[in-house]
Amino acid sequence: MPEPGEATELRAALLRLRRSSGLPVVFGGLLSDARRAMIAELSGAQTPALRGLVVSAGSGLGGKAIALSRPCAVTDYPSSRHISHEYDTAVATEGLRSVVAVPVVVRRTVRGVLYGALREPLTLGDRTFDAATSAARDVEQALVVRDEVQQLLAAAREQVAEPTTGPGTWEDVREAHRELRALVPKIVDASLREDLLAVCGRLAMAAGAGRIPGAGRIPGAGRIPGAGRARLAPREVDVIACVASGATNAAAAERLGLRPETVKSYLRSAMRKLGAHTRLEAVVSARRAGLLP
Repeated sequence: MPEPGEATELRAALLRLRRSSGLPVVFGGLLSDARRAMIAELSGAQTPALRGLVVSAGSGLGGKAIALSRPCAVTDYPSSRHISHEYDTAVATEGLRSVVAVPVVVRRTVRGVLYGALREPLTLGDRTFDAATSAARDVEQALVVRDEVQQLLAAAREQVAEPTTGPGTWEDVREAHRELRALVPKIVDASLREDLLAVCGRLAMAAGAGRIPGAGRIPGAGRIPGAGRARLAPREVDVIACVASGATNAAAAERLGLRPETVKSYLRSAMRKLGAHTRLEAVVSARRAGLLP
């Protein structure tokens, strides 16, 4: 079964596919193992016949797309000679005729399949194929981000739980914190986003408590007024984290998916809240306030 966040991303991609293509029925699912996908999300269906259907690699149109790792389509599903017909009953119950299936492929591994269908035997054009492919790419990107977040979260939790020594350890922690913060806006799943922010907070708190080697050796000026009382918006923290890595406003904008002017605005606001007059003072102040590791 897909995780709740994955189901949300799949559902959103299918709704975009339906709007952009004009297809009356769209559905899909992620693979439960290397060979089978369960249809878990539907939009426009008139019956429950397709929900919960398990599609095996090589079987039917979707199974063919999974096995070949490429889009496949038929003009008239019931009479097509290019696919096997294990799922004809469910397809006929829903009244589907012309169908396209597109695999969701992440790092050369099929992770799911999306379908779009008509209730008439009509040839599907390039616009439909492009829309279906674009929807699959959206799911692929979402899964890539989720995979990356899970890996970073595991590494960050391990670092907080069992800090290690070494000259590069602290910079590794700070880099992990920056990467996690940059991924927050890309996460659709609210619970995963909360987990990510919680780990970022634990990294910063571990630094303030001196649990991670090197945390106490913060370069910069002395005590900055207002640092301990500062409350920054999430995006202001993201910008300060980029500044801490030495990024320019332009580089921070590219990393965060913002305009340079927007980054500049967030930075000005953060500096005002932190009582800082320079970029370095803002970074030092944010660390003293426990906002950055």
